[in-house]
Amino acid sequence: MSRVRADEEEYWHSSKFRAFTFDDEDDELSQLKESKRTVNSLRDIVDDDDDDLERVSWSGEPVGSISWSIKETASGSTSSLEGRDSSLQKGSSSYAALPKQGSSYSLSSLFKGRNKLSSFQSLSDALTDTGVKTFAPELRRPRAEYKDYSSDWSPKDTVRRMQRGKVCSLERFRSLQDKLVLLDEAVAGHDGNVITAVLIFLKRTLRREILFRELEVRQVALCHLIHFLREMGEQKFLLDLLRFLDRTEEVALSQYREHLNIQDVEKRREFLKGCIGLPFSAEDTSHIQDHYTLLERQIIIEANDRHLEMAGQSELFRKYPRKASILNMPLVTTLFYSCFYHYTEAEGMFSSPTNLKKTFKIPDKQYVLTALAARAKLRAWGDVDALLTTKNWLGYTKKKAPIGFHRVVEILQRNNAPVQVLQEYVRLVEDADTRLNLATKYKCHDVVIETYRDLKDRIQLTAYKDKVERGSAEEEKIHSILSNMVRNAYS
Repeated sequence: MSRVRADEEEYWHSSKFRAFTFDDEDDELSQLKESKRTVNSLRDIVDDDDDDLERVSWSGEPVGSISWSIKETASGSTSSLEGRDSSLQKGSSSYAALPKQGSSYSLSSLFKGRNKLSSFQSLSDALTDTGVKTFAPELRRPRAEYKDYSSDWSPKDTVRRMQRGKVCSLERFRSLQDKLVLLDEAVAGHDGNVITAVLIFLKRTLRREILFRELEVRQVALCHLIHFLREMGEQKFLLDLLRFLDRTEEVALSQYREHLNIQDVEKRREFLKGCIGLPFSAEDTSHIQDHYTLLERQIIIEANDRHLEMAGQSELFRKYPRKASILNMPLVTTLFYSCFYHYTEAEGMFSSPTNLKKTFKIPDKQYVLTALAARAKLRAWGDVDALLTTKNWLGYTKKKAPIGFHRVVEILQRNNAPVQVLQEYVRLVEDADTRLNLATKYKCHDVVIETYRDLKDRIQLTAYKDKVERGSAEEEKIHSILSNMVRNAYS
């Protein structure tokens, strides 16, 4: 027996083809390359175009019609091994002739992909048939990998292997107790991916009522499952879970989110109208009501403005064509749109900015910020001035900016406001350092000169004289201020 094994080793290592090793991780790839080289080497003796040519067997003996058996039997294995041993002793590099059992496979048809009965069989199919085991070892995974598929891992060991990225089958955990222990071990491991993988397995193998009942006392796993269902969009399963947990507000919010999947604006409006009666909290109910009201207003505004734009009746629409529809836009975007196209409309109109401010209780700071950006973009400086002017009960007017005049200056500058307009609002900045920085940055020379004069800073005023144009009104103003400071010093 040892002689036979030694001859086998000698045969494999003396072959012109590379020897097969079970520890090679690229067994299948190398076998495929070897098979392709074998097919290419046989083209000289196998003619694909002429079936009448003489065919040869592996032993090199010409026959009229070659048939070889690929069915393995115990006697066949022994005889083939002995035959190969004897052929090796005679110095032959070929296999011994295989016993003929009336098979329909020929050497030519094997590499052509067909047999005598015109039934297709590929080379890989033929080589993986059971009979090939007689003279070719079976391809299999390296021995070191077999332990990855062991069915003896405990839930704890299974979780640890999953954390390391190993392949583990969860199907062997069949009892409810084993599945719950597996889930508890996953939660104890603090690995979100493992927890989610185990939850997917439980979701597939347990009835919903049982799964929901067990998750109710496992809050960490429950939160993971809820997040997973939301991410995957499994809305029905999520709603069933939330109803089981009696989380009515979350059920309502989950149903409300369905409006995002409704493209038709009229259907979305009707859906939102139905959501108003769901069991939301008081604050959420107010938001749902505002959402419905806003969409209703947007539908009306969109219809009217589309008509005006197509008819060409509005100069503003001709000069500044709309870039997008107002439908489904946020409240702030809708307010900007209204301030841009409908700023002068009466409060009774749905598209009026003041109507939107009153209906949706928009804070003064947000309203001024949005309206200022819209009117500055149109370079309507008169509207900007009126927006920032307030009148007290005695009839006196003054400038007031809820967002701060430094923000006003920045918005105006971004919209290329003239220096005269900028200077007017830079002067209103209360903090001297901030006022000086803004005035210097935007070249508001008069503001810089007046601020240094008020601070009685002769040094900075003298230095700033070199930054203005020679012979300009600003230079004359600096000379006048410095002269007055000198006279006042000696008086």
